[in-house]
Amino acid sequence: MSLDAPKLRPLDASRLSFAVVAARFNPALVDALVDRAQATLVAAGVKPARIRIERVPGSHEVPFGIDALLRSGRFDCALALGVLIGGDTNHHEMVGNSVSFALQQISLARRAPVINGVIVANTRAQAEERTIGRINRGVEFAEAALEMAALHRRLRR
Repeated sequence: MSLDAPKLRPLDASRLSFAVVAARFNPALVDALVDRAQATLVAAGVKPARIRIERVPGSHEVPFGIDALLRSGRFDCALALGVLIGGDTNHHEMVGNSVSFALQQISLARRAPVINGVIVANTRAQAEERTIGRINRGVEFAEAALEMAALHRRLRR
């Protein structure tokens, strides 16, 4: 695990727009990701009206929501948020791999950045550390989204 995240570069985020699709599974943890990501976007100058948040049942449904929102062409970047926690089987890993692949395919097909903020953890303690603990992935995902949205907007000109 790397704790050496890049620092956000200065940018004007006031005209950027974001789609956020978040799973409803593990609500306390996913809600923390959503709250921290949204607060980071707003603190960077994104108007709250330019952040559209949609909820879907689980992480496996997140790619469909991302694709549907990006199809509109109204967003500079999309954030996919969810938390998958291991149990007695490796189902969380299979879903995580499937979601990761689907999000990358959507990003390339829609020609828009998609930030994969679906956390795959072996234990609840690991998931908590990354969502409500000292490793603030919600902020990191939002900062990546800000930079990629600005790049996307610049390259579309």
